[in-house]
Amino acid sequence: MIAILLFFYLPIVFMIVFSFNESKSLTNFTGFSLKWYQHMLESHDMMESLYTSCTIALLATVISTVVGTITAIGLSKSKRIVKDVVLQISDLPIMNPEIVTAIGLMLLFITFRIEKGYMTMLLAHIAFCTPYVMLSVMPKIKSLDPNLADAAMDLGATPWQSLTKVIVPQIMPGIVSGALIAFTMSFDDFIISYFVTGRGVKNLSIMVYTMSKRVNPSINAISTLVVVLITVVLVFINVIPMMRAKKEHTTSKKKRFVWFGTCGIVVALMISMFSFRHFQTIEKPYEGQTLHIYNWGEYTGENLIPMFEEKTGAKVVMENFESNEQMYIKVANQESYDILVPSDYMIERLISEGLLQKLDYSKLDCLDYLADGVTGLPYDPNNDYSVPYFWGTVGIVYDKTKVSLEDLEKEGYNIFLDTKYKGDIYLYDSERDSFMMALKALGYSMNTKSKAELQKAYEWLLQCVNTMEPEIVTDEIIDNMAQGRKALGLIYSGDATYVMSENENMGYFMPKEGTNLWSDAMVIPKNAKNVDLAHEFINFVTSYEGAYDNSSYVGYTSANADVLAELSQNGGEYEGYSSYTPRTNNAKDEVFEYDETTKKIISELFSKVKVSASNAN
Repeated sequence: MIAILLFFYLPIVFMIVFSFNESKSLTNFTGFSLKWYQHMLESHDMMESLYTSCTIALLATVISTVVGTITAIGLSKSKRIVKDVVLQISDLPIMNPEIVTAIGLMLLFITFRIEKGYMTMLLAHIAFCTPYVMLSVMPKIKSLDPNLADAAMDLGATPWQSLTKVIVPQIMPGIVSGALIAFTMSFDDFIISYFVTGRGVKNLSIMVYTMSKRVNPSINAISTLVVVLITVVLVFINVIPMMRAKKEHTTSKKKRFVWFGTCGIVVALMISMFSFRHFQTIEKPYEGQTLHIYNWGEYTGENLIPMFEEKTGAKVVMENFESNEQMYIKVANQESYDILVPSDYMIERLISEGLLQKLDYSKLDCLDYLADGVTGLPYDPNNDYSVPYFWGTVGIVYDKTKVSLEDLEKEGYNIFLDTKYKGDIYLYDSERDSFMMALKALGYSMNTKSKAELQKAYEWLLQCVNTMEPEIVTDEIIDNMAQGRKALGLIYSGDATYVMSENENMGYFMPKEGTNLWSDAMVIPKNAKNVDLAHEFINFVTSYEGAYDNSSYVGYTSANADVLAELSQNGGEYEGYSSYTPRTNNAKDEVFEYDETTKKIISELFSKVKVSASNAN
């Protein structure tokens, strides 16, 4: 029993302890600090998501409890065939996998052209919470004397009085348990919420998911806050009634006073906690306007959005994507955003399909701030459609205590085939970058369209997964390498910068065979609704103030020349980090080009590589 309790509660204790950690590390406690709680309270997104989670859960609980209870009572008086049909339908959301329910609700909203956001999330939560309420209430109703309501009305009660003063009190335990289940299901939900939300509306689970790319101990802080709030509520629910039961003289009037007083205090605390918006007394140029941005998760400086909102008076709503392909699907389906931040090859695709509009350089003053090497790239040679956001390379992060620089210089990417490091390497779960590594190791261009060369790259990757026992990962490589858990791995330069800042034993190496010189840039979709404000945002992000906050926080290379120089040169935050300053003098470094046929071939072959890796492990 003790072992089971430890299994359940030790991770929570671990999370609470590390929410007070001075550094970002999730495994090494370096000292006590409250800075992550301060960061949490100052974070607009975190407070907004917590507010959304609480309000959605409370509203969904109240509405689903009322609807579920009334439905259960009505079914108790219905014909058997009606009862059976309704119960079968209500059981479907419980029996179905969440992903099926989520996709079904998403398609429903799309079919009826309902704009996704707060209301669609609330409706979805009500839909999947109601069956759980009915499931809790039905057994209590079945245990009631069927003549109870008739007896009450025979004694002079109205139907409403019979319901509220006789039936409901008898089934109250079932109603309460159903309400608690509904609240828990709603507050905890991720999958359904993720598919039915839009316009930047995020609950706590979605926010944590989008923050998972990089280590952010503020997640521990906000999770600890939730645990404390739940503990306080549980203590209140269980202890207060016991204390009140001992006081026999307590009248029902006093009980109601305590109940409503407590509710009032809770509401007041919620209002004071989440009312972090303030009235503007000075008219701003974009007062009342809203800018909708679609960007990578954890790819924005902590002060960038608040500073822009303060400067312009506008509100920024940011949604996050996890891949260029995920972003493309929404844009191709005409979902409206004002700013996108896709990667190079995806920008090329969006331009070719007419999904972007040209920039109006009469509204921009930012090109003069940009660093050499980040403009005029093949996907947009004249920067007609895009302004760089971050840029960098893909290389090898390695543990200097396990891997020698001589081996790296001699073998390059072929070090991933060196059996000396068997079982001690990470491969990045990206078909593009994995094939880039294999093609470069073989001396080919990463933009090759040759089926023979792609086949040889596939065989190279097969050899790697079959002989080297690599672990194929995505963003978990960041914290894992920061903790020195493997000897080496393929990684993006910005992530390597974080790893090196956390662990002095880590290095970053770019093989002479060449690498992916990538660039993520800001573009304006064809159907953007707030084009002037979008240009203003591009100006601000590229300015020294915005670029410095962005790059110093995220760790990726700034497109602003002055910021790049300040952060990387003497005394800069990233001084001496080879990963921060992209290599621009190697003729074999390339920018990815988009080719649909090649992409399909690589996708199919990489799927086979992953299957082979699973079988090998």
